[in-house]
Amino acid sequence: MRVVRVLSEGDCRYGLADDTTVTLISDEPFAQWEAEGAMGLCSAELLTPVVPTKIVCVGLNYRSHAEELGHDIPAEPVIFLKPPTTITGPGADIRIPQGVGRVDYEAELAIVIGRRTRNVSATHAATNILGYTCANDVTARDLQKADGQWTRAKSFDGFCPLGPWIETDVDPEDLLVECYLNGEVRQSARTSDMIFDVGTLVSFISKVMTLVPGDVVLTGTPGGIGEMKPGDTVEVRIEGIGGLVNHVV
Repeated sequence: MRVVRVLSEGDCRYGLADDTTVTLISDEPFAQWEAEGAMGLCSAELLTPVVPTKIVCVGLNYRSHAEELGHDIPAEPVIFLKPPTTITGPGADIRIPQGVGRVDYEAELAIVIGRRTRNVSATHAATNILGYTCANDVTARDLQKADGQWTRAKSFDGFCPLGPWIETDVDPEDLLVECYLNGEVRQSARTSDMIFDVGTLVSFISKVMTLVPGDVVLTGTPGGIGEMKPGDTVEVRIEGIGGLVNHVV
């Protein structure tokens, strides 16, 4: 099942999509809802598929990425936060702020939390997940190096494209994650190459902070990160989910 957010008659609405149709629902997908009409998928304006209270990110979760940055393999997940104002949707522009230098793409599998989650075990984490979507953890690389930590570099408005929808019927353990820059593959790895798997990540984070429905966890990026420049088109493509396309301005 694909969960979408769309613009319908001036309102932001949740819906369930198949290959051709969006069935609008009466409430958020985390609550009780009823079907309320339909619209064509091809004519729907897709918005970011969820509005999280927080975006919890995992750094250095692929060996290839840790190696290309010259970091040791972490003994436990390295987590940081992006503010909700970084969220932007499919087809939206990624704006390069003035004076920040190099800005990179980072293709990632995103977890969308489906129920209140606190101190969950890795074994039971899956029952707290609504589904998965594509994310781009956009990063101002020069600022990251200058600051010695990641908050400013990761937190500009629009620095977390998310979408195009939440796929609820996919196994996250061995999915192909790719990034295309202007049609050329720049990142390509499988989620089976992650150092810490989805269950481990959700469990670890839930022992630090309570996750609530709609919160997003970014699971890390593989090797092959690189710079985006105005005029570029970047696509995060994940097997079993779809593609998230954004333009750089």
